[in-house]
Amino acid sequence: MNRCPWCGNDELYVKYHDEEWGVPVHDDKKHFEFLVLESAQAGLNWLTVLRKRENYRKAYDDFDVNKVSNYDENKINELMQNAGIIRNRRKIEASVNNAKCFIEIQEEFGSFDKYIWSFVNNKVVVNHWNDISQVPANSELSDKVSKNLKSRGFKFLGTTIIYAHLQATGLINDHLTSCFKYKSV
Repeated sequence: MNRCPWCGNDELYVKYHDEEWGVPVHDDKKHFEFLVLESAQAGLNWLTVLRKRENYRKAYDDFDVNKVSNYDENKINELMQNAGIIRNRRKIEASVNNAKCFIEIQEEFGSFDKYIWSFVNNKVVVNHWNDISQVPANSELSDKVSKNLKSRGFKFLGTTIIYAHLQATGLINDHLTSCFKYKSV
């Protein structure tokens, strides 16, 4: 079975590739989860974050955006002591800030999903990469989405992180054409 080579042979990475990556997401809770995890990943390997995902789920109240938006300094300090997550104060504070901004988008658009999918006219952008070296780290689309999110007050969500979000949540199909998932997503 041919897969995108980035997942290698690591069981967790292969499972993520086969079951989640690139599958279109239309659930706000899942979008928020990915935004928290991708922001935490900045400067690190995605596999590091995947290995901490369940710890994040517990620490972040199952990614309940309303609960996270109300985290106070005591909760932030508690998260800073949690060895199961990435203990970077700026990233943790950004996740709380971003939860508030996320809710504002939900209120304005009816859902974060409607907002994010509007950037692609509700259609998956299908790329045709034959080699992993062709897959970009960002694009005009991720530049546009990142700029818009930043204008709405989001933090730690630059164009590269947003490109990863667009890939992970299936707005962009960046599976290689030789990958078994390419046609199914």
